[in-house]
Amino acid sequence: MDQQKFVYVTYIATTLEKLWEALTGEAFTQQYWGGRRIQSDWQVGSPVQHVKEDGESEWEGEVLQSEPPHRLSYTFQSPGFNEERPSRVLFELEQNGSTVKLTLTHDRLDAQAYMSISRGWSATLSSLKRLLLTGDVLALAACK
Repeated sequence: MDQQKFVYVTYIATTLEKLWEALTGEAFTQQYWGGRRIQSDWQVGSPVQHVKEDGESEWEGEVLQSEPPHRLSYTFQSPGFNEERPSRVLFELEQNGSTVKLTLTHDRLDAQAYMSISRGWSATLSSLKRLLLTGDVLALAACK
């Protein structure tokens, strides 16, 4: 099976701490992720859940690395996509003057998952960036 990797790099005028909170804070994620939230205590080995507004889990994973405020990684397993082998998400945060360089790498993807993931991450991270810069978010339904 051919495995693909999605990489997204952006620069955000914020601090490492604010971006870390945006990536890991349940209330924060709910704002830019279209009403969905990420739940975890972010300890290595702990579960990660992407929870819809109705309380149902959309995808799940396990924390692989948590090095605040620089590095966060977890597995990503979604029904119908990668049930046999979870994919892997890695966020790397690096201070770059008055901005933070955010690099997202999502790997271990098959072709179908790559197409879905690339659209989803681009919209989600654009919404995150807008929230940090303006206090407003994108209407994610319009980004599909």
